[in-house]
Amino acid sequence: QVRLVESGGGSVQAVGSLRLSCAASRYTGNVACMAWFRQAPGKEREGVASIDIFEDTTYADSVKGRFTISLDNAKNTLYLQMNPLKPEDTARYYCAAVWDRVATCSYRYAFTYGYWGQGTQVTVSS
Repeated sequence: QVRLVESGGGSVQAVGSLRLSCAASRYTGNVACMAWFRQAPGKEREGVASIDIFEDTTYADSVKGRFTISLDNAKNTLYLQMNPLKPEDTARYYCAAVWDRVATCSYRYAFTYGYWGQGTQVTVSS
């Protein structure tokens, strides 16, 4: 069973920054796709960013230019650098991964991912 453990969340003021980490218990060098999702209270879960085995990345329009997803295979860790943060970024952030081959690696397709972390809370105040 693969474990994904997120960390790095916290409370910050707007225009501040945070870096989220997601440590995987399995080697990520052959992962098909990893992604970050978030869910705010009372809202549906939304995809934020994804990265594939070739380290190609995609981003939701709401975070493009502000967030950066990256993968360190030496540490089996996925990152999400977030800055500048906005109050509307407040949510619980989850990482997800799939090692089986997928047709399309994207944050748009949550059903793609077989493994999920427990999440880390990000709160941005104005």
